[in-house]
Amino acid sequence: MSTALAKKIRELRQKRGYTLEKLGELTESSKSYIWELENKSPPRPSAEKLQAIAKVLGVTVDYLIGSETPEDLQTAEDRAFFREYQRMSPVLKAKLREMRKLLDDKA
Repeated sequence: MSTALAKKIRELRQKRGYTLEKLGELTESSKSYIWELENKSPPRPSAEKLQAIAKVLGVTVDYLIGSETPEDLQTAEDRAFFREYQRMSPVLKAKLREMRKLLDDKA
């Protein structure tokens, strides 16, 4: 029996083209740990590992665990991006704003 968390991790991993081994590598976990999260019921990830998985998959932890206020995948990806954006250097932020302007001009 697959849980919502397991299903989301598997779907996002596959969407990004990651193998169990690759996701494990990117999150400093073992392949078997990722497999257990996707297949054991219930999965029991640590908060630290769940945060690492969410970051690598480009979503929020809230999206993965299905918090009280559910969010769709697009919202979760946007929130994860903006959290990363807040930690970027002013130079990188300026480059991204310029890229956005260029893309707006092309539309």
